[in-house]
Amino acid sequence: MNFKPAFAVSLALLLGVSSSVWAQPAGDDPEWTEAEVPPPPAFDVGKLILLDASPNSSLTFGVDPASIHISSRDGIVRYVMVASSASGARNVMYEGIRCATGEFKTYARYSPEGHWNAVSNPEWRSMYGNMPSKHALRFAKAGACDNAAPATSVQSLVKRLKSPNSGTAY
Repeated sequence: MNFKPAFAVSLALLLGVSSSVWAQPAGDDPEWTEAEVPPPPAFDVGKLILLDASPNSSLTFGVDPASIHISSRDGIVRYVMVASSASGARNVMYEGIRCATGEFKTYARYSPEGHWNAVSNPEWRSMYGNMPSKHALRFAKAGACDNAAPATSVQSLVKRLKSPNSGTAY
């Protein structure tokens, strides 16, 4: 094919931008601010939608679809994630994913005594960094994110989670 130089440069810039969108630190958009975080929602471990298991993990991860909220104010997908071991031990986290930057944040953890404990000073962390979050990344790829944008609705996100081959998150 014979491309004009301006088109080739535009294409290269477009490809460069699309491949680097996940690598941007949260501070790159000076206009963005996180909305006030709602309190952790109730969850039901009997209604979890399980995420594809990682072959290297002894844990299974699931999200309660009733806990998912997509904020139109800041673009954060917030949810309750449950990690379960084969012995029945559970870790439950209230988290958020910022699709625009490929980051996640843990807001609170559920205690064995049955109440939420807020994480002191929660910070955005890369899903790809030195300490990656395999479950947050799996959730993002399963449908929480459409490339650098959050899913268009909770309903479409839940549909993708229930039938992962029906849509393409990436």
